[in-house]
Amino acid sequence: MAAILAATVRPAPGAPRGVVVDSPPGAGKSTLVVKAARELVDAGERLMIVAQTNSQVDDLVDRLAGKAPELRIGRLHSSDARPAAEALRHPGVTASSKPGDLLEQDVVVSTAAKWQWVKDVEPWRHAIVDEAYQMRSDALLAVARLFDRALFVGDPGQLDPFTVVGTEQWSGLSYDPSSSAVVTLLAHNPAITPHRLPVSWRLPASAAPLISAAFYPCTPFRSGTGPGERLLLAGGRSDGSAVDGAIDEAAEHGWALLELPARHTVRTDPQAVAAVAATVRRLLENDLLAVSEQGRQPLTPGRIAVGTAHRDQAAAVRAALTELGVPVDPTLGPAVTVDTANRLQGREYDVTVVLHPLSGRPDATAFHLETGRLCVLASRHRHACIVVARAGIAQLLDEHPATDPVQLGAAVRIPGDWQEKIGGQVIPLLERVGAQFPDGWEANHRVLEHLAEHRVRV
Repeated sequence: MAAILAATVRPAPGAPRGVVVDSPPGAGKSTLVVKAARELVDAGERLMIVAQTNSQVDDLVDRLAGKAPELRIGRLHSSDARPAAEALRHPGVTASSKPGDLLEQDVVVSTAAKWQWVKDVEPWRHAIVDEAYQMRSDALLAVARLFDRALFVGDPGQLDPFTVVGTEQWSGLSYDPSSSAVVTLLAHNPAITPHRLPVSWRLPASAAPLISAAFYPCTPFRSGTGPGERLLLAGGRSDGSAVDGAIDEAAEHGWALLELPARHTVRTDPQAVAAVAATVRRLLENDLLAVSEQGRQPLTPGRIAVGTAHRDQAAAVRAALTELGVPVDPTLGPAVTVDTANRLQGREYDVTVVLHPLSGRPDATAFHLETGRLCVLASRHRHACIVVARAGIAQLLDEHPATDPVQLGAAVRIPGDWQEKIGGQVIPLLERVGAQFPDGWEANHRVLEHLAEHRVRV
């Protein structure tokens, strides 16, 4: 991290104007952003920070103000939306929809969508782009005029940038506007060599090897904790059900697969939704205690998350949890988070319950096979992850091979077992131009093989 801060705050003469940092889940990305902001301000610089969603901006403002209360922070927001209460509770935070009101602040934070409308202001010398792999290259082009140098921090294994329009006409081109900002930046700036944070402080020793092998085979990382350093201790007695069996399995091994009988179902599969809700309720009823390097804390609703692929699935789970008396409304107090993978990116919980994207499906679409989606869902936890799914996913994958057309020059997806055949010299080159490893089939198979060792059948 010292080398990253030095390249950001004290760049050598002739150094590239961008610093790229690849950060796997929980590797200290937020800590790096806070330290970089502090050092830049201490060096007498004004700083702008770009995030991708309002929730990310509010979380970042809250973290910055909590870790560095001496900073004067501006929260730039749109005229029709107010920041979250967590961002405004700090005395050093000033919110405004007008950039001119925040020019005297040490740090100004906003979304890329808001920054692109800022004009008639003196450019900042330094910027930090958070969650840079979620940022489309056209969004970077729209805000690049506002700063001279930038630190780009993000997770290359997460979901790709989202777009609602077809992008086939640009596929394979170096200026594809739907590509990640980092991919485009590296393609046009060969002098930039990405830095990497090799340790995850979120994922436990039971999870880091699987997530690293399945989603980051060319940029492996390890857990910052060792086996047995994090524990989930049950205060209640198991009732002998499959749900409690899965909870016990997850408490002991960090993973559990609660498997329902094979069947093609509607997307909001009532049985799967009920199984997810029952699992969350029993997690709370069992009085679990989370033991880690941070101390001993009871597992409360605010430390549990449910992850789904679709919004209607999340809505169905919320309704089921409400019927069971489990709090899901954060405005009323600590509540279980229920959301899609897109909205869970960057967040962290003690235990997660995941409805597998391919559960009950008759086909395997590109959306459900996207490696970033499964990576997000499987990497939000500090202690354990319980996956709820119907049997038959492995057969589904085998029956639906890839049929997408190949675009020349597009980012390649190369299965991990091909890497030795390709040769060590080619892999770094492919990485620089946006190669993604591995493809959705291999990642899903690898995760399923591991989960099969911790299967509890309903």
